[in-house]
Amino acid sequence: MITLVRVELLKLRTTRTAAGLLAAAVGISLLWCFLEASRAGTVSAVPALSTSAGQTTIITGGVWSLLLAAVLGVLVTSGEFRHATVTSTYLATPDRKRVLAAKAIASAIAGAVFGFAGWLVATGVGLGYAVAQSDHVLISAATLARFAAGHVLAGALLGAAGAGLGALIRSQVPAVILVFVWGIIIESLLGGLFTGLRPYLPYTAATTLAGTAPGNASFGAARAVATGAPLPFAAAAALVAAVAVVLLIAAGRTTVRRDIT
Repeated sequence: MITLVRVELLKLRTTRTAAGLLAAAVGISLLWCFLEASRAGTVSAVPALSTSAGQTTIITGGVWSLLLAAVLGVLVTSGEFRHATVTSTYLATPDRKRVLAAKAIASAIAGAVFGFAGWLVATGVGLGYAVAQSDHVLISAATLARFAAGHVLAGALLGAAGAGLGALIRSQVPAVILVFVWGIIIESLLGGLFTGLRPYLPYTAATTLAGTAPGNASFGAARAVATGAPLPFAAAAALVAAVAVVLLIAAGRTTVRRDIT
């Protein structure tokens, strides 16, 4: 298994797709956080940076990196079918479930890197803006470390979930579209309409691991709806992990067994 994981990580390190997605995660997170920081104190969704709530909103705003971690997981598994390399992969390792497990682990490791990158960018922008405005930094080092750990864990879990989704659907484009539609549209709609349901939505739960208040990762009018309390850290992690496990088990029992032609 260790050898299989190393092979998958080698593929990620030597392909442009992973590097391009990481660059996109950094770039979009940077743009998003700059826009949020520039509006701080002028809109209700972003408190002033002179407050702890305002600084926390920016520092925990690297949510795009988490969404793209799931996309990377999708590409890791569905890419084998898209580029017709799955035949040689299964000839080299006939145990398809071990291949899927290795891809899920590699996706989780890569997703953790995406999560850390998002945290690093968001923290840099948040603290940079605060210092530039001569505001005191009100977030403790322990809290920053907790946000970092949450970003890393959320990225890892969403990367594994993406791997399960990609293996389950096989078709790369629909699976990638589903990730964006679910994270950007469906959860925003459901969370805005049913605030009691919001903390239990998987992408929202993943963002709360990173310290983002429920609703702050939503888009459009859903951000203005009352947020409510997030799930406890352990409960949110368990929820996202359960989603990843369910997707991987479903893929292992259905599509992974199908004819690869």
